[in-house]
Amino acid sequence: MTDATQQRLLEAAEEIFGEKGFKAASIREISKRASANIAAVNYYFGDKERLYIEAVKYAHRGCTQGMPFPEWTPETTPIRKLRDFIRVMVTRMMQPQSPASTQLMMRELAQPTAACAEVVREYIRPMAEKLGGILAELKSESTGRSRFLIAFSIVGQCLFYRIHRPIAAMLVGEEEFEKYDVDLVASHITAFTLNALGLEEKSADAVMCSTTSATGVEP
Repeated sequence: MTDATQQRLLEAAEEIFGEKGFKAASIREISKRASANIAAVNYYFGDKERLYIEAVKYAHRGCTQGMPFPEWTPETTPIRKLRDFIRVMVTRMMQPQSPASTQLMMRELAQPTAACAEVVREYIRPMAEKLGGILAELKSESTGRSRFLIAFSIVGQCLFYRIHRPIAAMLVGEEEFEKYDVDLVASHITAFTLNALGLEEKSADAVMCSTTSATGVEP
């Protein structure tokens, strides 16, 4: 449970580390912006490096907060899981983001530190394993390498709509790009992925339905 002082320190650290980077940012400046005593940093985080790591993790959580992946039942088809997964990813990428969160995450991705390793271990690897499991269901004969390549392509398509939004809007026009909503983009990426896997959404669902109907279980 984060108390008020700890929360203010995380918010201030996110902003200042994002603006200046780890080396140029100072604990004194962060504490001042958080209206907290310098000793509070040591109390809650131990040192500057730990504060930075927690600020990066805080920024990452801010980019994904409120959009968990659904809890699937054993009867959920892999097509549905893929569709749901991509929709959550696209929603996360296209929702308005805190400038501070985005700036700090982009800085960390450009020059990864120990913070990136913790974000990968605690948040990104579990998500990658979830997507890898879906792809294994869709293409049971695929290798681990091919699943990673496909997963990277899926995530890359989703990330495009966060990182390159200004460029995309310039290419097609702001008014036209406003029509590229979550439904349109998620449907496109799902169809594109299934096509790359040699599957068609309708036929794959039909096969799954015929298989499950024999057992009396609806997909």
